[in-house]
Amino acid sequence: MLPSSSRRILIATDAWLPQVNGVVRTMTTVIDGLRRRGHDVRLVHPGDFRSVPCPGYSEIRLAYDAAFRFARLADAFDPEIVHIVTEGPVGMAARRWARKRGYPFTTSYHTRFPEYLHTRTRLPLSLSYGVLRRFHNASVGTMAATQTLMDDLRGRGFRHVIPWTRGVDISRFSPGARRDLTAELGVEGPIWMNVGRVAVEKNLEAFLSLDLPGTKVVVGDGPHLPHLKARFPAAVFLGRLDDRDLGRTYAAADVFVFPSLTDTFGLVILEALASGVPVAAYDVMGPRDILAGVEGVVGATGRDLRAACLSAFGADRAACRAHAERFTWEACIDMFERALVPAKDSPSLPAERANRADAA
Repeated sequence: MLPSSSRRILIATDAWLPQVNGVVRTMTTVIDGLRRRGHDVRLVHPGDFRSVPCPGYSEIRLAYDAAFRFARLADAFDPEIVHIVTEGPVGMAARRWARKRGYPFTTSYHTRFPEYLHTRTRLPLSLSYGVLRRFHNASVGTMAATQTLMDDLRGRGFRHVIPWTRGVDISRFSPGARRDLTAELGVEGPIWMNVGRVAVEKNLEAFLSLDLPGTKVVVGDGPHLPHLKARFPAAVFLGRLDDRDLGRTYAAADVFVFPSLTDTFGLVILEALASGVPVAAYDVMGPRDILAGVEGVVGATGRDLRAACLSAFGADRAACRAHAERFTWEACIDMFERALVPAKDSPSLPAERANRADAA
């Protein structure tokens, strides 16, 4: 457990700006919070290396020389704490460096890559989960966002799985400022909305294919956007919005529809609820956990997404907001900070490194 005193914390991630996704939003918020608490945080990300665009996701950069250059960056910082966010080239370089030097480290499980790969390539889940299990089981703790995800990972042989919740900025997302999309766009209500990356694994076709009254609106950008625009001309695609317009647009929805079957949490669900918008989703991890105890009050989940949409319509917007207020970023930062493990407290740390840490 991390003491309250300031520490040098190295965080390695393959997901970083200009990417726009839940991992980046979570880590930018957590890193800002750690720095406010006095910690010296060194973030190592793809921008520190030479990189190439990820096939199918040009906004995602893959570092191809991290294995050779990571050690120089990490040694120069001389961290007391190591956390690895992702399992990509930067994360693998960080894992290799930490194990070679005897550093304990924590990891976090953000993305269900095995399901993504299976959707795109039909690669057996057992193969990719085997790789991820080996990656994370070398850590002293793997942080997971929900109880459902924790149970799933433990059932697949992941060890040392620990909870790490998420939060929402309730000042940025609120019911107060609400666009009138029916007037602006000249469309009929109700407004059924999805916000997020427009990619095949988000299962947006399940949402856009539903027989619902009113208008379906998609906010966001991604590689699947041209295909969806061509296939669903009746839907409205607003693209990526800036912070001010995004908050006002969330609040304009009558129901937020979350069709993903593979997300581990779904920060956009909290953003919608904070905006006073009820949520409809499949009964899968993420929605199941966020709506636990308030099913039927602030939204609905189930095997039938259309039925969930119709059930969520007309839910109490004030109750949606109140439920979102239970998820704070301060609690998220607290849990992350407590889970970190100082290197000098580890019995596996080489004696000379421990002595140097004590003298610092």
